[in-house]
Amino acid sequence: MSSNTSHTEVAEFDAPRAQKSRKLGFVALAAAIIFVGGGYASYWYFVASRYVSTDNAYTAAEIAEVTPAVGGIIANVNVVDTQFVNEGDVLVKIEDTDAQIALDQARADLALAKRRVLSYQANDEGLTAQVEAQKSNETRAKAQLTAAKADFQRAKIDLTRREDLVRSGSVSGEELTNAKTAFERAEANLNAAKAALAQARANRLSTIGTQKANAALTDNTTVENNPEVLLAKARLKQAEINLERTVIRAPVSGVIAKRQVQVGRRVQVGMPLMTVVPVQNIYVDANFKEVELRDVKIGLPVTVTADLYGDEVIYNGVVAGVSGGTGSAFSMIPAQNATGNWIKVVQRLPVRIELDPADISQHPLQVGLSMEVTIDTQSDVNKQTIAQYRAVKLPKQG
Repeated sequence: MSSNTSHTEVAEFDAPRAQKSRKLGFVALAAAIIFVGGGYASYWYFVASRYVSTDNAYTAAEIAEVTPAVGGIIANVNVVDTQFVNEGDVLVKIEDTDAQIALDQARADLALAKRRVLSYQANDEGLTAQVEAQKSNETRAKAQLTAAKADFQRAKIDLTRREDLVRSGSVSGEELTNAKTAFERAEANLNAAKAALAQARANRLSTIGTQKANAALTDNTTVENNPEVLLAKARLKQAEINLERTVIRAPVSGVIAKRQVQVGRRVQVGMPLMTVVPVQNIYVDANFKEVELRDVKIGLPVTVTADLYGDEVIYNGVVAGVSGGTGSAFSMIPAQNATGNWIKVVQRLPVRIELDPADISQHPLQVGLSMEVTIDTQSDVNKQTIAQYRAVKLPKQG
């Protein structure tokens, strides 16, 4: 009896304690929920709503491809893969014998063109004198025609008079014959004079035409600006350029990659020889989800880390631009969303990030490295930074 009473008293004593423990548990749970909710709200307000980030980002650069502008046999190759070159350094030399011969020929053609123009000018003076001479010949032919006409008229009158007198017996038959012969001779001389005048006029007109044709070659020009001389000068300039192009120089500063050329190989115009990667102008292509780009604007500041160096090295950057289409839109086989089995997939849009050249100089990068990008969407937009980053020229490396 006493044992049951004691157990009942203990139960009655533990009930308030258990109830109090449950209340404390609920309070602790509520406090934990409030703490977690407050922490998430703080994270959302200070971080999640302000920053967008992705690890789907890779370094890239405007790679310069080296191709020959003239064909020929490779004489020298001065670089190897991974070698750094400065803009203007000699990369490849093409055997220049053919180019030198073409240059010498172009110089000779220019000299010949100048001499031809000088001959045109001399011919113009000679043709002017010939025109005057032909005018004199025509004048002489006109005078001879006038004389021939007078002789013809006189011979005709003499013949007519003797024909009238022969009937009366005053003139012998011999005189009549002589008169007829003189008439025929005068008529022939008249026809010859007419032909000579026509020929003199034709010669004058022909000489004038030749003079005009020759004048067209030199009209309003000097020896130096004559079209034939200018054409020869242009060909000479092209030959000089072709000779210069036998020496292939680095178009930009950077690291040599994909060298395919060897000494002794014959190359054609446009054949790829190697590429130059301007590692000092590395930028980042970050592929953000379309739902993350609502507040992303050109000019926003960016922080970037590289897997190569880890989180200890932070690169400063700026949003330089957003691609005109998603990766799937420009793929070899674009998505056919008009089909009946369409499934919505969140797309990614490439965003170009320009990096601070000073950071790249301290911690160099290569093309294709994995990066992690974080954009501060609440910061001030500064588009001038883009131009400043692109305008920086790093010093040449020895």
